[in-house]
Amino acid sequence: MKKIKLALVGRPNVGKSALFNRLCGYKKAIVDEAEGTTRDRLYGEGELFGKKFEIIDTGGIDTRSETPFREGIRRQAEIAIEEADSIIFVVDSRCGITQLDQDVAKILRASQKPVTLAANKIDDLAKESEIYQFHKLGISKIVAVSATQGFQMVELLEAALEGMELPSSEEVESSLTTKIAIVGRPNVGKSTLLNVLLKEDRSVVSPVPGTTRDAIDATIVVDGKPYTLVDTAGIRRKRGEHEVVDKFAAIRTEKAIEQADICLFMVDAQEGLTAQDKRIAMTIEEKGKGCILLFNKWDLTKGHRMEHCELSLRDEAAFLNHCPKLFISAKEGRNLQKLFSLIEEVRTFQGQRIGTGQLNKFVEKAIQTYHPAMLQGKRLRIYYMAQVETQPPTFILFVNYPKLMQETYKRYLIHQFRESYKFTGNPLRFFLKARKREALTFSGE
Repeated sequence: MKKIKLALVGRPNVGKSALFNRLCGYKKAIVDEAEGTTRDRLYGEGELFGKKFEIIDTGGIDTRSETPFREGIRRQAEIAIEEADSIIFVVDSRCGITQLDQDVAKILRASQKPVTLAANKIDDLAKESEIYQFHKLGISKIVAVSATQGFQMVELLEAALEGMELPSSEEVESSLTTKIAIVGRPNVGKSTLLNVLLKEDRSVVSPVPGTTRDAIDATIVVDGKPYTLVDTAGIRRKRGEHEVVDKFAAIRTEKAIEQADICLFMVDAQEGLTAQDKRIAMTIEEKGKGCILLFNKWDLTKGHRMEHCELSLRDEAAFLNHCPKLFISAKEGRNLQKLFSLIEEVRTFQGQRIGTGQLNKFVEKAIQTYHPAMLQGKRLRIYYMAQVETQPPTFILFVNYPKLMQETYKRYLIHQFRESYKFTGNPLRFFLKARKREALTFSGE
């Protein structure tokens, strides 16, 4: 059964994101006193007496604002209203009815969708009389709530979902989906790429860096396979994190990388790899995630050659040398036809497991081709090798003395391993383990 969708709508700064977090049961949306913190549609899952439903958080509708994101935020809210089966109209009980509340109410009445008004910031029944003023908005179902205190959440959901059949956890269609995080610096085209892939305006797109703040997720099916795409806020320089909101956005971006299977790492082809890009690459590698490198805005470059971009990676970020690369224009949708086949290639290598016998043959051949050097009268001996994990591919080499592993020999083994088994787009992890409980770790790039 398909999950019922419940949209939270209202003017800015009435507590929609706080209510969204409360209904989800954890802090997914960024909450801040500043107006306009939420800009895109944000999806979460709620539960009422064992029954599942989907919640959509939206940016505040402000028909009179002059902010650069006003039209984009309103468009996102309108899409959520159209998509929803039921709507919770959130107002601030302390402020009473405002002109913006009346504007939003007019939009909701025209939608012909079931609407429940949530009079927020009422924390006990003694103040429930404050809700009666909101009958002027023409909404018959009104519930006094407090998002921060969790007051009357069940009553609100019962009113909003009245008459709707909710599927249980067992009845909800489940499928194995590949989680893909779209990451990169601010303003490299992440939201544009998401919108092109989904063929809809899923994220607010603006030339202003930092437009996206929350991690926005959506599902797409390609050739019968489901993918969950996550558009993340751009990771800023530390000195640029003046707002608390930006710091939370960076945290959520790192969390999106951590929860993803594969990262689409977008780089501005005109600027090449920057210091920020290197930090993002390091985060992807440290989290052990698959990666595909997308050089965006290729249509705007002049005099650049693909070889120059690829050569710049060799010394700047070794891990990226082993990642598939696409030179694209997200805005024009150019050269994206290969993207999902590359995603499947990286995904296949994530699940690849190599038998111990095969790995031992690899070690034997590598040592015969190039013997480790003698150090203080001792030579490194590798007894055997085994794979212990997938995603990221992790291997243990049992040796006599881990400290005898020289940097040059380490690079040689990694190069030979990549030549033999590829593991395209995936970071490799190797652990050296001695018989005397002495251990050493090195990454596989």
